[in-house]
Amino acid sequence: MSADRNQPAASREAPVSVSGVMAMTGLHARASKPFWADAWDHVTSKLAARLALVWISIVVALAILAPVIASGHPLVLREFGPSGELLGVSSPLFDNLRPGELFGLVLGLLGLVFFVLPLPLSRQSRLAMIFAATLQGGLTILIASILELNALSRDPWGWLEAMRDPDALGLKLTAGFVFAGPFALLAIVVPIVNPLPRRIVVITLTALLAVVSIGHTWGEPDPVFDYRERERTGEIQAVYTLVPFSPFERQLDRDARNRSEGTSLDETLAKRVVTPLRPLVGPLPPDQLDRVPPELDRLPLDADQIDEFEAAYAEWRAQAESPTRADVQRALERIMGGSGARYWLGTDGQGQDVLAHLIHACRLSISIGLISTGIAVTIGIIIGSLMGYFGGLVDLLLYRLVEIVQGVPVLFLLIIAAGVLPKNVYVMMAIIGCFGWTGDARFIRAEFLKLRKMDFVQSAQAVGLPLRSILFKHMLPNGITPVLVNASFAIAAAILFESALSFLGLGPPDQASWGKLIASAIGEAGVFYHWLAVYPTLAIFLTVLSFVLLGEAFRDAIDPKRKKARV
Repeated sequence: MSADRNQPAASREAPVSVSGVMAMTGLHARASKPFWADAWDHVTSKLAARLALVWISIVVALAILAPVIASGHPLVLREFGPSGELLGVSSPLFDNLRPGELFGLVLGLLGLVFFVLPLPLSRQSRLAMIFAATLQGGLTILIASILELNALSRDPWGWLEAMRDPDALGLKLTAGFVFAGPFALLAIVVPIVNPLPRRIVVITLTALLAVVSIGHTWGEPDPVFDYRERERTGEIQAVYTLVPFSPFERQLDRDARNRSEGTSLDETLAKRVVTPLRPLVGPLPPDQLDRVPPELDRLPLDADQIDEFEAAYAEWRAQAESPTRADVQRALERIMGGSGARYWLGTDGQGQDVLAHLIHACRLSISIGLISTGIAVTIGIIIGSLMGYFGGLVDLLLYRLVEIVQGVPVLFLLIIAAGVLPKNVYVMMAIIGCFGWTGDARFIRAEFLKLRKMDFVQSAQAVGLPLRSILFKHMLPNGITPVLVNASFAIAAAILFESALSFLGLGPPDQASWGKLIASAIGEAGVFYHWLAVYPTLAIFLTVLSFVLLGEAFRDAIDPKRKKARV
């Protein structure tokens, strides 16, 4: 034994012949990995699962960073007075963040830094702390968002209406503490993070972040995007983010709709000048050419560009033959240089940027998938554990409930609910979660029926442990594996449900959605615009496929028969 320990690492890892006596004494035996560590190693050993994890990570990152990646509000705005003096510097992008956006952005960045820092904490402990903070803060922001919808209604409550005042910071912070208090107390009771001092630190920091998010960003965002017009007049100087458009920002009128991908804002504005001119094959008559200069007022041209166009215009008028419509358009595009913000994936039928819509739609798809699946898993675990532990009459009655709920067509229920209930994301999450738990309940029931006769369960019963401790502390960790695997498939199904509803026009009207983009691919005249269908369809396909591949990889990793074959 001592001689083996003194060998070099390479020789110890080399395969050696082990006799029966050596195996019985433990010589050359390798330490076994924990169950979940071994399952994770098996999942990451598959190329398809690794690619799926990469794509899901990209979608989640875009969902968290969407408000700062794609926004029509400037990241930095400098405002000048009539004489050119600097009046102030602000960040409209930061000022117009919603409470959930600000909370998710800060928590996501802090969570990533916390996870990669070399701290004396295991990855499991760090993930538990990040999950607990996300759950506590998410519920706090959810309640605040629901109440904020009431503040925007026709007959809001008085104190909610008062919170819309930008100067009511004290009232906002007080309301934030009221929202965060119950969930902070609940987080203390639920032992997701241990020990207790560490749990209190996580709860306190999460509650403070939620309160600051609610206090800073309460109120309706500014729907006006007049920054480029103000830049043209010299009132401001603006610095934009990577994609300088919001998903519902309309820079142009409906005459400029359905442009293909790759055009820039300035190129599109140049085309607007010649929009009133009919596409003629021959030269433009003088009366139509005279209609061009008044349209220049719409363009963000500086003095030099205006002089250049006027010189070209004078040259055209002096020619024996007038220029064509294409000549005018090419001249304008040359003068403007094809500069300006670029529509990398084109625009939709209302002049809205497709790339910004795609990025912001990641938030809706991921939130629908995760939250509705979390609701379904919670209900399924509670009902399934009661069925499997008690059996008998309890199992008979609850299983009838499972069969009834299982027979409800969720998609048709969502369509009916969209007609009679408010069209918002919370209703959609609640319906998918409250009617999608039957599979999880059946998995937990089957596992608990096997576990309830085992020695460790009977020992827990013999020492008088409470039912809650037996079910969720001793039995659930040993029977939750199939539910976690099924959750990956449930997330994929929830994303498909949301896309189908949005395609039918029954999704949340104030949020970007992949299904809504696909529905706009058919124009009013029946023309098919491929870029409005290809990109969102590809995003849905890759996201759903990634969750399915990840679920299949986990299923193979925990399958006892496949695991025995690997050994």
